[in-house]
Amino acid sequence: IFSMFVISYSDRMLIHDWRSLSEPWLLWINTVILILTSIVFHRTKVLAENNKFEKTKNSLFVVGFLTFAFITGQILVWQHFINLGQYASTNPANAFFYVFTSLHGLHVLGGLYFWAKVTTQLFKGNYNVSKIKQNIELCAIYWHFLLIVWFVLFGLMVAT
Repeated sequence: IFSMFVISYSDRMLIHDWRSLSEPWLLWINTVILILTSIVFHRTKVLAENNKFEKTKNSLFVVGFLTFAFITGQILVWQHFINLGQYASTNPANAFFYVFTSLHGLHVLGGLYFWAKVTTQLFKGNYNVSKIKQNIELCAIYWHFLLIVWFVLFGLMVAT
């Protein structure tokens, strides 16, 4: 899905009515938050592999907090653009921005669903150790993927 949107974006920006969006500083902060989230999730995976489940629980809370901070930051960026009168219908670049950030946000929310499942399993205490390790690793891989997708989308929007 993201690949098709990147190709569409690249083709569409060549038409004369394209006007690039301004670049709010909050997008850079959101990028740093995503990087930190990925780092903390990697640390969480390592803690789980070493059977340090109390520390794993704390790291999972940090991941959740950072993810909610990212989502809040994205909502604030949208609010910034809306306050400037830069709606999706104003310009094709705006429409792509809203589509990109919406799709990415939906994927982040989907990741939060599975983060909540694994965090709940860990706190209930009646889990299979190998299964919880695997679930944490899968969540971490997904978060790393979301970071890479964000780098591509954000880099594309900043570069044009």
